[in-house]
Amino acid sequence: MIKVLFVCHGNICRSPMSEFILRDMVAKRGIADQFEIASAATSREEIGNPVYPPAVRKLREHGIDPSGKRARQMTKQDYEYYDYLLAAEQYNIQNMLRIVGGDPEHKIHRLLDYSKHPRDIDDPWYSGDFETAYRDIVEGCEAFLESFR
Repeated sequence: MIKVLFVCHGNICRSPMSEFILRDMVAKRGIADQFEIASAATSREEIGNPVYPPAVRKLREHGIDPSGKRARQMTKQDYEYYDYLLAAEQYNIQNMLRIVGGDPEHKIHRLLDYSKHPRDIDDPWYSGDFETAYRDIVEGCEAFLESFR
């Protein structure tokens, strides 16, 4: 079982989008039973809140339903439990390291570090550009899955 935790600032846009996009991808490939996929925040600001409505709309445009997801904060125990902790941006990694106290097992990476063009995923909560965020996340998730071939 490959355990993946996606992380962003609030766990209402990029990380839940990543969680549900990867869940959809592995289901369509018939390998969902090989993965455990979740998401969390580095901040406490949105704990308990649902996925941000524009992110929900973007996912539903692609036949993906994130119903029931509520924001939660990443914990030190998540580092022990998950095999991969994938951040939306470098700033998230700084906060993840603060929460967990370091990355001795080299589990923490940006999602798009798996792609041919490593970069941050811009936060659509600020930009309003959920289409670009969706495309970047798909690119990262595809590249992440390819890393297992």
